[in-house]
Amino acid sequence: MKKIFLLAAALRAWCAMAQPAVYTAANLHSHNDYEQVVPFLPAFQAGFGSIEADIWLHNGRLLVAHTYESLSPERTLEKLYLQPLLKVANASRPLQVMIDIKTDSIATLDSLVALLQRYPTLQQQSIRWVISGNRPPVSRYNSYPSFILFDGELGKTYPAEVLPKIAMISGPFSQYTSWNGKGVLTVNEKNTLQQFIQQVHSLHKPIRFWEAPDAVNAWYQLMHLGVDYINTDHIEAASTFMRQLPFRSYTATQTHTAYTPTYAADGSSKQPKNIILIIGDGTGLAQWYTGYTANKGQLSVFNARFTGLSKTTSHDAYITDSAPGSTAFSSGVKTNNRYVGVDHTGKPLVLLPQILQRSKKITGIITSGDITDATPADFYAHRAARDSAAAILSDLAAAPVQLLLGAPNSGLPAALPQLQQAGYRVTSSLDSLPVSGTQRYIVADTRAGLSMLKGRGAWLTQAFDKATAALQQHGKGYFLVVEGAQVDYGGHANHIGYIAEEVKDLDQVIGRAMQLADADKETLVIVTADHETGGLSLLDGDIAKGYVSGHFSTNDHTAIPVPVYAYGPQAQLFTGVYENTAIFFKILQALGLQQSATR
Repeated sequence: MKKIFLLAAALRAWCAMAQPAVYTAANLHSHNDYEQVVPFLPAFQAGFGSIEADIWLHNGRLLVAHTYESLSPERTLEKLYLQPLLKVANASRPLQVMIDIKTDSIATLDSLVALLQRYPTLQQQSIRWVISGNRPPVSRYNSYPSFILFDGELGKTYPAEVLPKIAMISGPFSQYTSWNGKGVLTVNEKNTLQQFIQQVHSLHKPIRFWEAPDAVNAWYQLMHLGVDYINTDHIEAASTFMRQLPFRSYTATQTHTAYTPTYAADGSSKQPKNIILIIGDGTGLAQWYTGYTANKGQLSVFNARFTGLSKTTSHDAYITDSAPGSTAFSSGVKTNNRYVGVDHTGKPLVLLPQILQRSKKITGIITSGDITDATPADFYAHRAARDSAAAILSDLAAAPVQLLLGAPNSGLPAALPQLQQAGYRVTSSLDSLPVSGTQRYIVADTRAGLSMLKGRGAWLTQAFDKATAALQQHGKGYFLVVEGAQVDYGGHANHIGYIAEEVKDLDQVIGRAMQLADADKETLVIVTADHETGGLSLLDGDIAKGYVSGHFSTNDHTAIPVPVYAYGPQAQLFTGVYENTAIFFKILQALGLQQSATR
């Protein structure tokens, strides 16, 4: 009775895998594992839940091989699988070892049972020995020890008394579809497969297909179908895919409504009074589409009619970092990586806030990152080292910047006396920023440095609302830079959910800016990025569900050109493909200012 109870408990634990809520390496089946350079251990150490070995009864010994011609007396089941498994048998995680019998079913299985009985440790309930290939008659299944189970055949009906001995049910994928793993299954083939899968799951059994395509897109499609064990010959690639899946896949739980523009002044020849430059740090087209998918098919920024592409190379590198990336916007000059507001020789550049001050326009800067990070610093500092926080802040004292809002930096205390002498009031909360007045403010709010996933909430939109309300009081026009800093952080972390939520947050600011432009008809909104981060490719998604999944080629920046979106008067200037420095000159052109004003 005790053995029956233990078997039932083990089956309940294993059958819970029939419809896994989350896929892991435990859902991987190492197909023809013995053909790996090193059998068993790589798949086991990678967390595979199922490992396959083909066996032949040859001269009284159980040998492992795919064909008779490849038999070798040294490659025994005992040496390649039982002895290595014995060393890790106390790893206390479930493991299925599928034994595919190539010779006479009864004689070979009897030899296997006799061999396993010499290894009592390998008869524990966390290890399932599942017999496939040549199998004895179904009527004999219950005569075998409790540690011996069987791989059922898809489409075959088993008596109720035999079902407890069926560990899983397998079938040839190619029998039901000719799909080669590219694109998606046809509707009819998908329906056929799902009917079989549902039948198997109704028996509380996991399902496996052999002869299935074995690549990333196929793995996604098999998961969507609900296949429990995914056949693969690619141990490292498949285990990496599964290990990274939680960070590469995301389903949003909240969405926002995209702003629908009126287009009343969009693309008009009127010179704008105000410029709002929104920089999604590290935000390429894939990042925007990640946010679009997670927001269930809507983004305010995608409602902009005038779009272009910006080429992001720096003066000294094919792949830029943020410092020269945004210096190109602030000065119209390409400089070296890590250089902030200076040219490639280290000479200070004349920046947009200085130029616009001559037209009596004031400047505000908002970032959802550190106030001394390269992107915000590019509009007020002149340094050849982007990490010189205290020195960067000391440059702010002489810069014509009215508002600087973001997360604090450890260099702030050292620069504080100089900043206060320059007329800045420094506060640690956005709530203390007045909606009007001429006071210069630095808001160093720790909340700004939180990610959306960790509770930043509506800080960026609140900062935008407060800043625009204050800057509008000036009456002569303003230049506002808004950085969505943490899209870049998500790219560096290769975390698609991080990216999705940061893009969605930034898009709410974009919607606010477009709404403001519609209200006053004299504000030009420009949205772009300094570079792309992560080399993100989107490989799977469902817009209706807000689900998106992808792959990153790097944890650093790439040279991929980034989109430019423009809305409002003179937005038509921003179409085409151009260098990132052109954005500076297009802003001056929109304002009717002489380009020579920079020199």
